Amino acid sequence: MSLNDPLANVFSQIMNYEKIGKNECVVKPTSKFIVNVLKIMKDNKYIGDYKVVEDGRGGYLHINLIGAINKCGVIKPRLSFKKENLEKFEKRHLPAKDFGILIVSTNKGLMTHIECVKNNIGGKLVAYIY
Repeated sequence: MSLNDPLANVFSQIMNYEKIGKNECVVKPTSKFIVNVLKIMKDNKYIGDYKVVEDGRGGYLHINLIGAINKCGVIKPRLSFKKENLEKFEKRHLPAKDFGILIVSTNKGLMTHIECVKNNIGGKLVAYIY
């Protein structure tokens, strides 16, 4: 069975495990993109450590949850924005100013919306976490 949006499936599974109070989550399959998103989540202290396990069939991720996520999800369609219009999307997807992060795909790689403001660049919105 093929997945339409693997990142959405990962976020959905993380949210389900967070809601029932589990400390760890196993997600499959994995990709470089998903691992980069998890790295950003770990750097911003939304999840604990994660481990990529290769099993010859796409691999899987073992994620330690710390109970810091209230909600996370992907932004569909992946909207483009300029650096001037970022505040509009921040108001739309995050509940309050300086609460949560938007993950953005730029020509410099994946980063948070805060780093986009510092680097003065735009990109495409990928996901939100708070």
